[in-house]
Amino acid sequence: MKPSRARYGKIDRLVQELLHKNGVACAPVPVDVIAKEEGAEIIYNKFNKEVSGLLLRTENKIVIGVEKTQPPARQRFTISHELGHLLLHDGEEVRVDTNFRINLRSPESSLAEDIEEIEANAFAAALLMPEAFLKEDLAGLVLDIDDSEQVQKLAKHYQVSAQAMTIRLLNLASLGRI
Repeated sequence: MKPSRARYGKIDRLVQELLHKNGVACAPVPVDVIAKEEGAEIIYNKFNKEVSGLLLRTENKIVIGVEKTQPPARQRFTISHELGHLLLHDGEEVRVDTNFRINLRSPESSLAEDIEEIEANAFAAALLMPEAFLKEDLAGLVLDIDDSEQVQKLAKHYQVSAQAMTIRLLNLASLGRI
């Protein structure tokens, strides 16, 4: 059954369980290792300019396909995103996620309507940039999201894009969690 709204509490609990189970205590999170521990085989392939990742589930195999021409940070996000689909969403034997662009404060991004995509993105962000890790790394600092050097330094440490880090920081700050 498809959820009617994003289950952020469930996502946070699931990420905490995965980090604990895999003994991950600091960034960068080894998402490829975690995906493999959850039974997924990761295959890097040149799909096309439309597909950034896919999830294939059969009775005997789980495959996360990743576009091999993407930058490493994007590949890590794709693996995490597809792992989110695997752990959160039953159903579709094949799930193909097309390449997409996120623009801050754009009308398109604020109209997010596919709950499963919202959840998979939230899961990927939480797994790649765990709240507790960010709090520890930001302890004693004044967070300035407009400071591109500060954001880039964090992004490099977490092996994510500056855009992904900015979005994660904005989301956590808007909730008063960092």
